[in-house]
Amino acid sequence: MNFIVDAMLGKLARWLRMLGHNVTYYRDFDDATLLVLARTENRVLLTRDLKLYQKALKDGLDTFFVDSKDQQQRLAFLANHFGFELEIDLNVSRCPKCNGSLVNVSKDKVKDKVPDGTFEYYDEFWRCSSCGQIYWKGAHWNRIQGTLEAAKSKLDSD
Repeated sequence: MNFIVDAMLGKLARWLRMLGHNVTYYRDFDDATLLVLARTENRVLLTRDLKLYQKALKDGLDTFFVDSKDQQQRLAFLANHFGFELEIDLNVSRCPKCNGSLVNVSKDKVKDKVPDGTFEYYDEFWRCSSCGQIYWKGAHWNRIQGTLEAAKSKLDSD
């Protein structure tokens, strides 16, 4: 899916990108810019701003009001509403920082770009095709999976 999110949903943008969605997010976009980009790029507007949500609806845009402050609940609501899975597939994930596509890279190509311990311990790496950021399933991977499992449990209970 293609989304555009308002300034209040930066963390959600990162999660949606990891889940493989194309998400436009810049903290300094004003409401008018968000509405124009949602229309011209055919993106679903996600917002916590009730007035912006109402304006988007009035303008006939596809929009979703993100009411919850809890990240797991937000993910569960969105997965339920838009029908996507709460699973990360690094073959389709996008860069959480810049929204670029991730490409699997051989270990030898990241030798000088990751800490020595990381290079020794991990064998799979991905590089953002836009910003060059390197990713691997490090210690944070369990926290990421835990958040998604918590979101799934909220999805199942709704």
